[in-house]
Amino acid sequence: MISVQEFLTSIELGLIFGIVAIGIYLTFRVINFADLTCDGSFVLGAAVTAVLIKGGCNPYVALAASFLTGGLAGLLTGFLNIKCRIADLLSGIIVAFIMYSINLRIIGGIPNITIINDITIFSFGNKLLILGLFITGIVAGLIYILSSDLGLRLRAIGYNKHYAAIAGVNINLVTVAGLILSNALIACGGGLFSQYQGFCDISSGVGTLVTGLASVVIGEKILPIRKEAWLVMSCIFGSIIYRIFISMALHSNFLGIRPQDLNLVTGCLIVITMLIKKKGKEWQNVRNA
Repeated sequence: MISVQEFLTSIELGLIFGIVAIGIYLTFRVINFADLTCDGSFVLGAAVTAVLIKGGCNPYVALAASFLTGGLAGLLTGFLNIKCRIADLLSGIIVAFIMYSINLRIIGGIPNITIINDITIFSFGNKLLILGLFITGIVAGLIYILSSDLGLRLRAIGYNKHYAAIAGVNINLVTVAGLILSNALIACGGGLFSQYQGFCDISSGVGTLVTGLASVVIGEKILPIRKEAWLVMSCIFGSIIYRIFISMALHSNFLGIRPQDLNLVTGCLIVITMLIKKKGKEWQNVRNA
């Protein structure tokens, strides 16, 4: 069993990676774009935030900078996809590959940088409360965006690009806007994570896509309501549940699971969740027949 402190830590990490899950939800679910930029944009946000804080910058300004630079990563992916006509999957891989060198250069050519002794947004106040307020603001802003004309256009190109184009939607422009917003949120999550743990590591983005998708899938199962506000919230809840499950699995001595088995546990959890979701749809179809 996990302790109370470990449980609270799981919730805090769930809130942080909930932002990442929302970003992944925007690309994979809303605009139907298989974007793999997230592994690079997550570290980009963490690196920019850590370097700015190390230089004496206000931690909130550093987060805003990570948000903006993450948007630039999304813009680059959109440019490669639209202007260079590179497939969405490959364009994201290329940008993530490029970002490794850029991130390494940002943090000074070293694998990690520490900000444990510097002032962060968690230096004064309860971490869970600060994260709760921060997430509330992000979720409220995103729900507003998805309820606006831009949100309608984003959903339209995800449902059917052909009919969206007929309706007068600029497919290329809206796709780029979705990529910018998605990677900006992911980078902001990376900035929060670096402030939370007190350092930035060049390899911290490994597995970002998988954990984000796991959170999205779990959240969709927990909150199956198909309204945009609930779908955004489901990413947060899914991320928290995912972190709690992982923590419980790693602390279950009878299972013999060790920290190095994290990827195995994550993969199994995703498969189980998707199988449950698939079986649920099959039973629903049987009942409706």
